[in-house]
Amino acid sequence: MAFDVAKVLADRHGENFKLHGEFMNPQMARVLRTLGFDRFYVRGEGCYLYDDRGDRYLDLLSGFGVYGLGRSHRGIKAALHQALDLDLPNMVQMDCALLAGLLAEALVARSHAGIRRVFFSNSGAEAVESAIKFARFATQRDRILYAAHAFHGLTTGALALNGGAEFRRRFGPLVPSTEVPFGDLDALRRQLRRGDVAAFVVEPIQGKGVHVAPAEYWQGVQALCRQYKTLLVTDEVQTGLGRTGRFFCHEHWALEPDIVTVSKALSGGYIPVGAMLTTDKVFMSVFSSMDRAMVHSSTFGRNALAMVAGLATLDAIDEEGIVARAASTGESFKAKLAPLVEKYEMFHEVRGLGCMIGLEFGPPETPKLRRRWNAVERVRPALFAQAIVVPLFHRHRILTQVAADNVNIIKLLPPLVAGEAEVDAFVAALDDILESAHKGAGLYLELGRTMAKGALPGGRRRKTGYEEAEHTNGTGAPLETTASSP
Repeated sequence: MAFDVAKVLADRHGENFKLHGEFMNPQMARVLRTLGFDRFYVRGEGCYLYDDRGDRYLDLLSGFGVYGLGRSHRGIKAALHQALDLDLPNMVQMDCALLAGLLAEALVARSHAGIRRVFFSNSGAEAVESAIKFARFATQRDRILYAAHAFHGLTTGALALNGGAEFRRRFGPLVPSTEVPFGDLDALRRQLRRGDVAAFVVEPIQGKGVHVAPAEYWQGVQALCRQYKTLLVTDEVQTGLGRTGRFFCHEHWALEPDIVTVSKALSGGYIPVGAMLTTDKVFMSVFSSMDRAMVHSSTFGRNALAMVAGLATLDAIDEEGIVARAASTGESFKAKLAPLVEKYEMFHEVRGLGCMIGLEFGPPETPKLRRRWNAVERVRPALFAQAIVVPLFHRHRILTQVAADNVNIIKLLPPLVAGEAEVDAFVAALDDILESAHKGAGLYLELGRTMAKGALPGGRRRKTGYEEAEHTNGTGAPLETTASSP
């Protein structure tokens, strides 16, 4: 009898957190319970998640950017079903499969003229690992530069380029690497002068905090790397495939990097896939002869389903005008959030490009508000941002995240299919939460109650009175949703 997915899900429904606590990462389960994020999602469609109570959540994380085309995209699903039904001769290994060649061709066609070769991997971190290896071999240098606050993955090589000390602690020794301040050309020049740097690996927009450098910085970076014969590697794992309103984010500054890494949205949300794109010179320095044909490989990297997902994703990006839509939606977010920056003292800035958006909060000017802010920040740095994220989820069923540890920045990564309905829903919700924050201590008490109840033993939390009233509109009738699916 065939394995029955639907039956297993029905029979074991509600055991999610128990199983993770017993067999996987119990700390993640504790975090989610403490924040009251312990929902049992049963379906995803477009920009939305649905739980077992029928509640709908606007997903502004999109799987950390994986669901660029939204969840359950029909075209990608159809392509994968067709691929399965064709019984393709997958992963023969001693073969040059057509689908991998087609996806490589499609990625090269969307890159700058110098990019001619592609290596496929299973993830963004593995694509970065490939970039490190190829850069060191091609230049015959060992050291890699990375930017402060960078995030490039958590495998050992990528970890050496991680700007967060909390991720690196006790996992060394790591690949020789040096951190330079993001946006500081002088610091970059001082390191490059030493002549031992293989590559500068950098995110065009930093995911941790959504930091954006000016155009003159990027032109300087490219010039310095060329001057000192260091490879420029742009990590487009999160920023690529239309996220910022260009197919690649580095296109905003007319850069021509030697290596580009991609992943996340290329998968369509179904089959893990990553890729390292590079020049013929770099690539062929590694694969320089027949006896070196296997010096770098990945068992599942070119698997047929991943290649189909990638091809279907690129086709949908073109057919649905996704890149232009991301640019337009990003401008709408900025325009509609700008009045809130003027209205609320604690809301300082909206930044980013396209649908990669950072919202920065900070201390207010009014003495009474500042005293309250300082008291909260003494409890834990950047607690204010968490006090926004939690009620956004509980009051308005909107999923967001704090952009990094110890920063009062919230990051939005909406699906690129989001439109005005989703923008309006978020702006109205944030307005409501910020009004609470500026009126009194109620927002912090709400956060405290949520965390206290979430920390109680006994499995799934019962709804609070506030949540019950919201869920039923205070009348016992289900609350109608007002934002339409795209």
